[in-house]
Amino acid sequence: MNSGARPSTSPYARLGGDEGICRLVKIFYDTVESDPEGAPLMVMHNQGNGLAHARVAQVEFLSGFLGGPQLYREHHGHSNVKTIHEHLEIGAIERDSWVNCMDIALSKFGAEPDLHHSLMQHFRRAAEVLRTKP
Repeated sequence: MNSGARPSTSPYARLGGDEGICRLVKIFYDTVESDPEGAPLMVMHNQGNGLAHARVAQVEFLSGFLGGPQLYREHHGHSNVKTIHEHLEIGAIERDSWVNCMDIALSKFGAEPDLHHSLMQHFRRAAEVLRTKP
């Protein structure tokens, strides 16, 4: 019997698995590179390990974070988001830039509205945890 309820699946699956995560990360970092909203992230990444590294690491991290394979943990031995970013100075400007670019990316990706909203709630909390400066 089908009650009309959506089956419970991970955000990873709902975004299209590995292919979807790769596409979302591409849209995200293309936004970071081309939209003025991404300027603070460009500065931050240029002080860190660079954008090419970030693209790969973001796919690995989001895969596990969203319920798919734990790629970041497999390649780096952990997936502690605070440890991953400890070498960077992250304040409200960088936090907001990341959150806003991800919101734009999810819109361009065409994520279902309920998934988009749910993911943004998680991303906002995670981004706040990463702040290392006022």
